[in-house]
Amino acid sequence: MNLKKTTLTMIASASMLLAAPAMDTNMNMQGQGMKMMKNNKYANSPRKGQGMHGNKMMMKNKMSKKKMNSPFLIRHGLPHLSKMIMPYMNDPQFNLTADQKEKLTKVRVQTMGVIMETKPKVIALRKEIVNASTSGTKADDLKEKVAKLSLLQATATMAHLKCIEETKEILSKDQLLFLLVNKNKGMKHGKKNKMGNKCKGKMNMGQKSMMKNCRCRMNKQ
Repeated sequence: MNLKKTTLTMIASASMLLAAPAMDTNMNMQGQGMKMMKNNKYANSPRKGQGMHGNKMMMKNKMSKKKMNSPFLIRHGLPHLSKMIMPYMNDPQFNLTADQKEKLTKVRVQTMGVIMETKPKVIALRKEIVNASTSGTKADDLKEKVAKLSLLQATATMAHLKCIEETKEILSKDQLLFLLVNKNKGMKHGKKNKMGNKCKGKMNMGQKSMMKNCRCRMNKQ
């Protein structure tokens, strides 16, 4: 009887020893599988750091391009009052009179006329000077073009300064303070309007397509 119990105990122990490696192998395989799935998840999903870095680079490139296309001698520090006013032309808090609106519109039209005429010339001449310098043209040979470029930029800058001066004369102190306080809000408001117009355009295209499909079906019937 004792011999039988001893035999059964030995068989059970041997079975456990044989099963243990298999269990360890299964556990290891499951662990590796989970690790691979986790790695794939992180590999496929965009990292937050990379996304933020990409956005910053895009903004930096956009700002750099904007600076290159600027027709002004002074690119920082001078406010674009006429542009800042546009979102608030009919705002009751800004409280522009009909006479003020007329005068401000006239100033903007005059200023933009000078800028729109000057800007393409500045961009083209600046590009011409850069390409010539890169190709090995001597500085003395580019002196005339540089002088012409600076004159064009001076013209645009003077138009900008005059716009600021005349706009300040038209607005009251309270209205100027309103613009200063709402400067960043105005920029966001302008972006929202642009996005809204784009969405409206897409919706109108979709509505046109639906109308066209309905007409086709009616004609077939």
